[in-house]
Amino acid sequence: MSKRIGFRPKVQRRRTYFRQWREFRGLTQEQLAERLETSVASISRIESGTQPYTQDTLEAIADALNTDPASLLMRDPSNPEAIWSIWEQAKQGERQLIEELARSVVKTGTKG
Repeated sequence: MSKRIGFRPKVQRRRTYFRQWREFRGLTQEQLAERLETSVASISRIESGTQPYTQDTLEAIADALNTDPASLLMRDPSNPEAIWSIWEQAKQGERQLIEELARSVVKTGTKG
């Protein structure tokens, strides 16, 4: 059986959190597309993982959503129990305590 011209097997991509960040910021795909001067279809394909993105695109989306590129790839902002969500809610003095507690936990965990 011959291959279809232009056929490429579906690539399994790692999960990203583009959609969750967009929704967390209260934006529609239309609003994000407008901010990025691109099409809604392109935003939809990036969110679904069917369209690859470049580093420039990743950084532009991060800027438009007021976050950093790494968070778009690794962090679900809608999870209130995640350490990052707790960190963002903490005041400066509380952040220092969180850091001290984390260091203590890591030190204790490595002595076993």
